[in-house]
Amino acid sequence: MRRLAFHLATALILAAPLAALAQSAPPPPSSAGHGPDGRDDRPLPPPRPWRQLTPDEQDILSPLAKDWDTFPPQRQSRMLEKAARWQKLPADRRAEIRARIIHWQQMTPEERAEARRNQQKFNDLTPDQRQKLHDAFERFRQLPPDQRRALVEQWRNQTPEQRKQALDHLGPNDALPPPPPPHDR
Repeated sequence: MRRLAFHLATALILAAPLAALAQSAPPPPSSAGHGPDGRDDRPLPPPRPWRQLTPDEQDILSPLAKDWDTFPPQRQSRMLEKAARWQKLPADRRAEIRARIIHWQQMTPEERAEARRNQQKFNDLTPDQRQKLHDAFERFRQLPPDQRRALVEQWRNQTPEQRKQALDHLGPNDALPPPPPPHDR
């Protein structure tokens, strides 16, 4: 069960940057650029050879340098839009995302598959369930390390039925114990 907790936490960690990026850009109008058959009928953007990208764009897109000129214009355009959003993120947010990418790259294929399955399970939750899980995870992250370890150990010692019951009753304040009172010195 330790792996499940690890992979659930990993899935949440990996999902956070995607959610932040999704929230940072307004959704496109639902019918703009789409014909009656649902296909994109906007004109294709002209291809942009690698040498015509700005130094900042080249820096951000450097992992794609060798393949850039082979990408269709639509893909180039999407990547340039993502690069522009990336540039607007605060430096600490970019560092956090880079750390998550490195963590993902260091995972085994099995761990990545498990993280994808957990992400799908998260996506299958209702919005209310997702919010409860998110709130509980944030409270968990705020706990001191010794309390986090104790909760993980408590979780490991529960039966599957106890775990299911705990998850079913995950509320805003009952998922985790209250923080300890501050120490007066």
